[in-house]
Amino acid sequence: MAFWDQLKSKAQELNGQLQTKTSQFKNKEFANGSMAMCALIAAADGTIDPAERQKKASLIAGNEALRVFEPDELRQKFDWYCDKLQGDFDFGKVEATATIGKLKSKPDQARAVIQIGIIIGGADGHFDDHEKAAVRNACFAVGIDPAEFEL
Repeated sequence: MAFWDQLKSKAQELNGQLQTKTSQFKNKEFANGSMAMCALIAAADGTIDPAERQKKASLIAGNEALRVFEPDELRQKFDWYCDKLQGDFDFGKVEATATIGKLKSKPDQARAVIQIGIIIGGADGHFDDHEKAAVRNACFAVGIDPAEFEL
């Protein structure tokens, strides 16, 4: 199976798992961690161009697993983290990673946020090295071995 087919299959599997879990994770920390992860994916190469930002926002709005949250609230959170990353990438990265790190004591929620990062990162058919590194860093922030996700 080609890499793209494997990635697509894995993303579908993760999305299915997430749909059953996220309804029980409907809380502010999970929503914030998810949007911080999405912003880190959008900014993985160090910049966020408007097209990339819009594309990721559309993916978030269309993601079944995140439908338990109000779309406007998710968009505001995503934009807030993106603005932080654009204003000062290093500081924004620290802040977004710290937000994800708050889920360390909630391993199921932490794994779900990591899965969201993988799904959003691979949604365009190309899960690049920068995106993988962003997800790996998030894994470290929550104390999960990146190898669990083949990173």
